[in-house]
Amino acid sequence: MSDAPAAPAREPEHDSHGGGAILAALGANVGIAVVKFLAFLFSGSTSMLAESVHSLADSGNQVLLLLGGRRARKGADREHPFGYGRERYVYAFVVAIILFSVGGVFSIYEGVHKLQEAGHYVRPHLWWLPLAVLVISILLEGLSLRTGIAESRPHKGSGTWVQFIRRAKNPELPAVLLEDVAALTGLVLALIGVGLSLITGSGVFDAAGSVAIGALLVLVAIVLGTEVKSLLVGEGANDVELRAIEDAVLAGPETDRIIHLRTLYLGPDELLVAAKIAMPAERSLVDAAAATDTIEARIRAAVPVARLIYLEPDVFRA
Repeated sequence: MSDAPAAPAREPEHDSHGGGAILAALGANVGIAVVKFLAFLFSGSTSMLAESVHSLADSGNQVLLLLGGRRARKGADREHPFGYGRERYVYAFVVAIILFSVGGVFSIYEGVHKLQEAGHYVRPHLWWLPLAVLVISILLEGLSLRTGIAESRPHKGSGTWVQFIRRAKNPELPAVLLEDVAALTGLVLALIGVGLSLITGSGVFDAAGSVAIGALLVLVAIVLGTEVKSLLVGEGANDVELRAIEDAVLAGPETDRIIHLRTLYLGPDELLVAAKIAMPAERSLVDAAAATDTIEARIRAAVPVARLIYLEPDVFRA
């Protein structure tokens, strides 16, 4: 391994944390949660109660994502020599659990409970209030989703949005996008359920809307949890980054073979690269160290997130 110092620690890019998208979603969800709960108190709608809990859970989730991003910026210490970057993954996984338990399971429970006793739907005096709240909430969630899409697009590249959710190393933006899409879909389901109950006088539609919202949240939580779990276990560089690293290593005369190469994301903004590279047996230690420094510089230029690089010169044996 080269004796060149590792790249200096740096603050993760603010945009990579999706701070703007998280704050936009947090502001929208806090306001919406309060208004939805007031609408539930006046209307007694089960769908409105489910949506109130959903928005409250989302608000807590956004606070957790902000906290995870803040804690991930702590510098490396003796106990955590590779830093705290993966705390962002831990907090994102907690978000998935909360979305599943608080949002999804509660909504399903309330919906099933109301279905068992669903009968004539008592039309509230302010029957228009839940409908107005839902329409306004749809508009606000749409603005929040637009902010999330705008912040995510530079990181998405030329791939699809599904590929972005599957492959993103940054857990905050996919989490916010999934929450916003689930929130918009849930609001539409609630609007349909409440509207049909008002029209038909049957509480079945309102209760069914709550069950549908809960099932949607459970599905989103499973998708988010699965993707974040993969990051927690440890993901390496993607195919594009891996090819760029290999090309950088072999671009000069220092080596003509990579014996083996391993990569690991220590956090969304920090990639660990470890490789054993072949060098001539007759090369002196000083020359080998200089050659290793040159290769490290090329790797960092090709893949800027490669913050920690460990190269081991060796003699190739067939």
